Amino acid sequence: MNENFQETICRATGASDIFEIEVIQSLWSGYGKIARYGLENSELNRVVVKHVRLPDGGNHPRGWNTNLSHERKLKSYQVETAWYEKWSHLCDENCRIPKCLALDTHEDEVLMVLEDLDDSGFSNRVETASWNEIEACIIWLANFHATYLGCKADDLWDIGTYWHLDTRPDELLELSDIDLKNAASLIDAKLNDAKFQTFVHGDAKLANFCFSPDGKSVAAVDFQYVGGGCGMKDVAYFVGSCLYEEDCERLEDQILTLYFNTLRKALKDQNKPFNADEVEREWRALYHVAWADFHRFLKGWSPDHWKINNYSELLVRKVVTGLETST
Repeated sequence: MNENFQETICRATGASDIFEIEVIQSLWSGYGKIARYGLENSELNRVVVKHVRLPDGGNHPRGWNTNLSHERKLKSYQVETAWYEKWSHLCDENCRIPKCLALDTHEDEVLMVLEDLDDSGFSNRVETASWNEIEACIIWLANFHATYLGCKADDLWDIGTYWHLDTRPDELLELSDIDLKNAASLIDAKLNDAKFQTFVHGDAKLANFCFSPDGKSVAAVDFQYVGGGCGMKDVAYFVGSCLYEEDCERLEDQILTLYFNTLRKALKDQNKPFNADEVEREWRALYHVAWADFHRFLKGWSPDHWKINNYSELLVRKVVTGLETST
C-alpha cells in the first residue's frame, strides 16, 4: 500500500501505525483486495480496507476480458465511492452497513476505509442459509428499499445491478435461448418503466451479508452496483442465491409476504409519501419479471450454472409468453 493511503488510514482512525492482519478476499479479476488491518494506538482495534488497483491485464475466471467489462468495473468502484460519500448515511440499524471512515484516491488507485463488522457483532458468514438468516436479509432489503424509494440515483448507476441489459451486450449475444433473447428488451423495459423506483443493492447475494451469531441480525457489504430500480430485482436475485429450486417455489409467497409487510411498516415509520398498497401491487407482479431478467444474463454468461433449473425455466417461459401476448 502506498504511503499516502497509509497516512489516510492513520488520520481517519487516530492510529500511529497500521499492520495487515489478513486478506479477506481478492477483488474480481485482479482489481485489488479487501484486507483487515490492525491499528496501533487507536480507539479502534481494526478496520477493513478495500484497496482498488487497476490490474496489469485481465484475469476474468470466465473469459470476459473486454474493454466494456473493464469500463464497467471502473465505474462500479466510482459508484461505490459515491455511495459511501453521498448516500450511505441514510441507512440506519434496520438496513445496517459498515460505517465509512475514509475515502481516498491516488493516481489509478482507490481506497475505502470501513468499519470492521466482525468487531461490531456481525462476525458470521454463511454458505447455506437457515430461515433466520433468510428472514434477516429480506427484512434488510425491505428497509433498504423503503429508505431510498423515490430517490434519484445521482452519481450511482442509473439502473442498478451488475446484470443490467445495457451493460451486458456480450452475454446477450452469447445467449442461445432465442425466445428469451428476443424478450430481453421487453423484460428490461417492464422493470424500468415501473412507477415506483428505489435504489437496489445490485449484488444482494448471500455472500454479501454478514450475520450476528444467532443469524437474526445482518449487515450488507459491497455497493459497487447500487443504483435505481425496482426492489424485486434484489429480492429475486437474493432468493436465487441461497435456495434450491424446490424451496424457491415453496417459500415464494412466504418470502414476498414478509418483504411487503416489512416494506409497509418501514414506509409508515419513515413517513414516506407512498401508498404501500400500490407499491405492493406493482412490485409483486414484477417479481417473476425480475427473476427472468437475471436468468437472461445468467444463461448468456454461464449456460451450465447451477442456478439454471426447471423452476427458473418454467417461470421464465411464463413471463416471456405473457409479454409476447401483451404486445
